[in-house]
Amino acid sequence: MDITVAVDAMGGDHGAHVTVPAALEFLKTHNEVNIVLVGLRDVIEAELRQHRAEPGTRLRIHHASEVVTMDEPVQSALRNKKDSSMRVAINLVKTGEAHACVSAGNTGALMATARFVLKTLPGIERPAIAKMLPTSKGATCMLDLGANVDCSAEQLYQFGVMGAMLYSALGHREHPSVGLLNIGSEDIKGNEVVKRAGELLKASQLNFYGNVEGNDIYKGTVDVVVCDGFIGNVALKASEGLARMMGDFLRQEFSGSWSRPTTWWRPLIGLLSLPVLSSFKHRVDTRRYNGASLLGLRGIVVKSHGGADRFGFECALEQALEEARSGVLHKISDMLAGHSANTTDPLDA
Repeated sequence: MDITVAVDAMGGDHGAHVTVPAALEFLKTHNEVNIVLVGLRDVIEAELRQHRAEPGTRLRIHHASEVVTMDEPVQSALRNKKDSSMRVAINLVKTGEAHACVSAGNTGALMATARFVLKTLPGIERPAIAKMLPTSKGATCMLDLGANVDCSAEQLYQFGVMGAMLYSALGHREHPSVGLLNIGSEDIKGNEVVKRAGELLKASQLNFYGNVEGNDIYKGTVDVVVCDGFIGNVALKASEGLARMMGDFLRQEFSGSWSRPTTWWRPLIGLLSLPVLSSFKHRVDTRRYNGASLLGLRGIVVKSHGGADRFGFECALEQALEEARSGVLHKISDMLAGHSANTTDPLDA
């Protein structure tokens, strides 16, 4: 079956200069994909000409007259820009013209618009931002990463259910382990919301591991890490900053710019180590994991990092394709129904 992806061509820090060439490159390697570029027709056509490309059966343009800026207030985007590239792309998912939407635009506006247009799945109070992160054992799914600053225990439980279902639906593991991010592994640790969420997760049909700490995320202790959006976003941004710092330190050490006086052999050692350094760079390259799912909606929406380059945006398109191809929405809905029927509140038992 062909998969159609609606691309918010105007979103992100670079807009069509990144989204259009990334879409063109993605089409070359995925014969089963069709792409709809949504945005200002003149801008998109000009970018296509730059790359000697034109619309066809697998690539078409859907005009949208407005653009949501990266710093635009959420309410302004939602109320005043009903013909924005972001909203039109999401509408294509709602009408069934596209199987998924990808946008690098304003995160708050994207989440609010997607929730307003698509609505949430039955049994889900709030959608969450879920992302696959690399670990020493493979990858882990972490959510929420910024959509919900304050969460109830019930919402954290729902995040656990959604994260486990996404992880399973994408074929990573049939019964993934779920951990609740906390300041300690003991049940008595954490605030009342986290303690209550732990009780709900423990009483569910999920493969609940228990509490995990920050250092467990990249150790791969569990397959799914659950937390509220405030903690998740801080943890993610801190991790990205650490990865960049380590890369900078390595470059400085091999170039000799950090040591005084500069030693002649450091650049030589760096040159000899290029294959290892290249492999290391590939493993920690955050672009490979670009593409966060807005999980819990009645449609597939993937958020790309606003500053993503062409390769990074292609990875977000890959994430959308994988979700659409696996039928993740139907699987989440079916599993949610099963969990709702089989889950009891530990305080009511």
